[in-house]
Amino acid sequence: MTRADFIARYGELFEHSPWVVERAADRQPFDDLYAGLVAVVVDATPDEQLALIRAHPELAGKAAIDKTLTDASTAEQASAGLDRLTQDEYDRFHALNKAYRERFGFPFIICVRKTNKAGIINAMEGRLANDRETELATALHEIGEIVRLRLEAMA
Repeated sequence: MTRADFIARYGELFEHSPWVVERAADRQPFDDLYAGLVAVVVDATPDEQLALIRAHPELAGKAAIDKTLTDASTAEQASAGLDRLTQDEYDRFHALNKAYRERFGFPFIICVRKTNKAGIINAMEGRLANDRETELATALHEIGEIVRLRLEAMA
């Protein structure tokens, strides 16, 4: 596959971070596309990894309300019921998002297609007790899961 075709096909896998796919395009062909994409993230600098994490929207946050989520994020958040929150649930998500961002300096990331509202809230509450390095690693792992499921959906 040409570099341009590769970027056109996979360029939106990583939320607002086309650089990952652009770098992967220079490394193809891959025996395992997913592993090749993850390797780019692993090889990225800590600042680039943090930028990748920060490119993700907060769950049930401002981007969901003002409709600036990517199509993939909109569908993923809807799959977990985040587009149908009660006011109390919305307030809880807002408070947890704020606490998480204040503690770690980046948004809470979880592969929402693998859980539901209650599971997300439980994970947010539990992960607030982690240290920053653990959360950086967890966020990158969750991004990997999001991308893996997006790739499977494209197949």
